[in-house]
Amino acid sequence: MQSKTAQDFDQELLILFDAYVHGIIDRRGFLEGAKKFAVAGMTAGMLLTALSPNFAQAQQVTPDDKRLKTERVAYPSPSGSGTVKGYLARPANATGPLSAILVIHENRGLNPHIEDIVRRLALDNFMAFAPDALTPLGGYPGDEDQAVKRFAQLDQSKTIEDFVAGAGYLKNRADCNGQLGTVGFCYGGGVVHRLSTRLPGLNAAVSFYGNHPAAADAAKVRTPLLMHFAGIDERINASWPAYEAALKAAGVRYTAYLYAGTQHGFNNDTTPRFDAASAKLAWERTLAFFNQNLRGS
Repeated sequence: MQSKTAQDFDQELLILFDAYVHGIIDRRGFLEGAKKFAVAGMTAGMLLTALSPNFAQAQQVTPDDKRLKTERVAYPSPSGSGTVKGYLARPANATGPLSAILVIHENRGLNPHIEDIVRRLALDNFMAFAPDALTPLGGYPGDEDQAVKRFAQLDQSKTIEDFVAGAGYLKNRADCNGQLGTVGFCYGGGVVHRLSTRLPGLNAAVSFYGNHPAAADAAKVRTPLLMHFAGIDERINASWPAYEAALKAAGVRYTAYLYAGTQHGFNNDTTPRFDAASAKLAWERTLAFFNQNLRGS
């Protein structure tokens, strides 16, 4: 794992990095703002590198793991981008249809970390699938800075339809048993909430620090929800009380956990914002939630 943790960085710098990651400021804006933290031989550029993902170091399941069958697939999205590509994984020894999980990436497209998440879920005997929202712009470019720039160019109304179509594609596959869940991180966590208001056939939805819909949309939710919040994440957490009140009023089944002292992105083990203990607990809760709602165990 990463040699540095969030505690090694000033909180103001972490907030600045969060703004960069979410496209609020560009690379130049981050570097300019980070100059005052560039001490003891660390330049602003070195700080950005230290905070940025290290995919190889964090990988838990290799792409060629013989326990899995993985493939690149494409599916139609007539109300969205036309055709969307994605990454699918399932246990190699599966003998029948499986419960399926739609994995929704952060605002950088289908990067190696999300592919690793897909493989992790497949090792837990699910069929997991992650669409790449950047498909209409050539797909994930292999560079996080370029990915954020491309993401800002997407037509989000079409992108949401691409994920709706992805859910339908996954649930209707012959090797799916009809039980469908979804999990998303950051931007993807917000998409999970959107899908919970759109898909009556969704059986379980897990959001990691995702934006909430308007409170009025809570009445449309028919899906059991599990939500994970970072303790230090004002941007996301500020809107939660209103949405929670609306979920309660609508009688929605939900569980929410807040992980004290953690940063936005604490589950992402490719960056120093990763919190190992909280991520482990959140993932255990996520798997238990999927097992209960998708497999009845």
